[in-house]
Amino acid sequence: MENQKTFLVIALAVVFFLLFQAWQAQNAPKTVTPATSTASKAVTPSAAPVTAPTVSPINTTVPAAVSQAMAPARGPSVPFSTKVFTGHIGLHGGDIQNLGLLAYPVATNNPAPYPILDTSSAKLTTQQSGFLGSDGQLLIPQFAEENPSSDTDSPIVLKGKAGPLTITKTWVFQPDSYLAEEHIQVTNSGTQPWNGSYFDQILRNDRAESHMFMSIFTGAVLMHGGNFSEVSFGDMRDHPHTEAGPGWAGMMDHYFLAAVLPAEQAQHVQVYARPSGGNYVAGVNTPLPTLAPGQSTTITQQIFLGPKQQSRLAALGRGLEQTVDYGWFAIIAEPMHLVLKWFHGLVGNWGLAIILLVIVIKAIFFYPSAISYRSMANMRKLQPKLEKLKKECGDDKQKLGAAMMELYRTEKVNPMAGCLPILLQMPFFIALYWVLVESVSLRQAPFILWIHDLAVPDPYYILPLLMGISMFFQQRLNPAPVDPMQKKIMSALPVIFAVFFSFFPAGLVLYWLTNNVVSIGQQYLITRHIMAAKD
Repeated sequence: MENQKTFLVIALAVVFFLLFQAWQAQNAPKTVTPATSTASKAVTPSAAPVTAPTVSPINTTVPAAVSQAMAPARGPSVPFSTKVFTGHIGLHGGDIQNLGLLAYPVATNNPAPYPILDTSSAKLTTQQSGFLGSDGQLLIPQFAEENPSSDTDSPIVLKGKAGPLTITKTWVFQPDSYLAEEHIQVTNSGTQPWNGSYFDQILRNDRAESHMFMSIFTGAVLMHGGNFSEVSFGDMRDHPHTEAGPGWAGMMDHYFLAAVLPAEQAQHVQVYARPSGGNYVAGVNTPLPTLAPGQSTTITQQIFLGPKQQSRLAALGRGLEQTVDYGWFAIIAEPMHLVLKWFHGLVGNWGLAIILLVIVIKAIFFYPSAISYRSMANMRKLQPKLEKLKKECGDDKQKLGAAMMELYRTEKVNPMAGCLPILLQMPFFIALYWVLVESVSLRQAPFILWIHDLAVPDPYYILPLLMGISMFFQQRLNPAPVDPMQKKIMSALPVIFAVFFSFFPAGLVLYWLTNNVVSIGQQYLITRHIMAAKD
């Protein structure tokens, strides 16, 4: 039957399209898009005036020199904590070495804060900074804590030396913000003028995140000159990136982002992403004024270390929200995400929010779906006549095809009438797929009973089994295929999909199961009405 073939083709097309998108997300370069900007939120502390504000061009070999010279820093550190952070700042370099996100446990059975920065070799991701002279000399400050205090709301002030430079670095953490403010005052304590730049970067190993049939992008993200791009580890290895112009750089994984954000008025910076020994770095290199002996300058920038919550990132006004990638159908996915969040605000459960969202989508497509189900019901009503034609035509497939088309014309039935509504709904399904995959809100979000995390597969495979059963009952409402081989394929489809979806996050399976159940109800009512009607 033509409509059965259509269903099979569309179902497989959805699966292969999702696989293709996952492959493309990992291997294809992302199209750059312009970002919007707003006024900088950085707070600049007082600093000694600079009387010679001449800024020399950055040497394009500087980022390469950094990546070859630096290794993960370890040693004495200063602990700190806020409402969202717990971490340590190393006295070698004055950088954040380890940082945990208190609101995001490692796993449902591990309440430890998720380590967005970690100096351990297995999960290596850490911040690094320092100075580079115009002669290529690398200077890493050695600090002592200037204001030991148990008050977590107080700035952390570090003071130290880096070659001829005296450095005062001040870290400011807001109680409930994922932005850390970094203020660096640099004074030339030597006897000769000093010229160079300040770099700040995120170092990471090349561990990847993936789920079965889903490839999750991990790697560097760059904003330069208003253009956003993703740079995979393989791309960094084969083609190190160095871009001039205002912007920022960072590393991201599935749900979290670590990014260096220089002040927006800093126009003469470099952003880069490249290999660093056996690891990779993404960072920003900022030129400094030439400092005569005794002169000072101050650098102010921010480090974002937190979840990829689109609303929070968009509020920063730096284009960070583009790290949340909804794929080709973002124009549909973004409003769907807002509706999903609104439902969650009403019911307080992400699983119930998914169910409500599916019902809304089905309501929107109620009439197009009805067209499809009426077509299937009419085809089912013709089943006895089709079986009779099959017996009359025997093995003559060409004669059978012509007879079937004549029957469709006589009975005024279009076997392809159900195709367009299904195709119209495909972008919504794929958009919701990426909403569920990309939304950090669904990470470790429980549903009911055994479902403790909608972002991972069902541990007992109950939802995939129920989905396969729902597909079986849905097929019983459709006309049976005339071709025996096609009938066998269609019979195996619920089992194939149940196995396939057992590797998908529970939230996606819940979506498909709910969609099937609602579709079965609508199709049953329409089929019963048409089958009961007299010829």
